[in-house]
Amino acid sequence: MEIKPCGKYDSRVDGSKLLTFAGGLSAFKIYYVSIPGRPQPEKYEWPLSALTPAAFEAALLRLAPEGIGFVTAFPHITKIFRFAPSAETILHVRAYKTADLSPLGLERPDAYLEFACYAEAMLAADEYRSWAAAASVKEYLAYFSAFAGGPVKENAKLAAYASSPTTAK
Repeated sequence: MEIKPCGKYDSRVDGSKLLTFAGGLSAFKIYYVSIPGRPQPEKYEWPLSALTPAAFEAALLRLAPEGIGFVTAFPHITKIFRFAPSAETILHVRAYKTADLSPLGLERPDAYLEFACYAEAMLAADEYRSWAAAASVKEYLAYFSAFAGGPVKENAKLAAYASSPTTAK
């Protein structure tokens, strides 16, 4: 297994909004997420990004994803999570470049697929918990996660573990 270094990670939710699409059958909750403290902050932080939430929402309306779910929108990557129309206890995910909403693959080494960074995982857990507890779509759409962001304490622990002389190999 090849271990690559990861940048320092802290997250911040800068806002959220419910976006309902034409016809009202599709609706997604948008979470605007930033990763402060990285080089090129305009690439990772909404307040410094050239793209505004309003412009992003207009582009998302043009993309017109179908379904009910939520969106994690970082200035550099966006993921749309929807509850599967074919089996609504399953969560689908698609990734896009935020700037133009062109598709991004989630394929990673060793035939894995990327699921989420820390902020996305926390939001997904809250959203899925809300979906499971809701008696209706209307009730689900009224809920927004209280997750405000947070750091990953140590972003190189896997590399340290793998290189430790006490690690069983």
